Amino acid sequence: MSFVRMMSSPAGRLARVVAGLVLMGLGAWGGGGWWALFAVGLAPLGAGLGNVCLAAPLFHARLRQAHQA
Repeated sequence: MSFVRMMSSPAGRLARVVAGLVLMGLGAWGGGGWWALFAVGLAPLGAGLGNVCLAAPLFHARLRQAHQA
């Protein structure tokens, strides 16, 4: 469960955004069939920007963690 907790933190959110941008950059740089990698990069980028963890259901956790006040 610590993986989901980390990915739900601001550091995990930043990691998802950076991973998405890296995948998109590699896909755009490679061209041709590598554009598929660009499309795959949209998932972690969108998840990071939307503040959801797409891996959370695999660990029986919520997609979006509740904010603690």
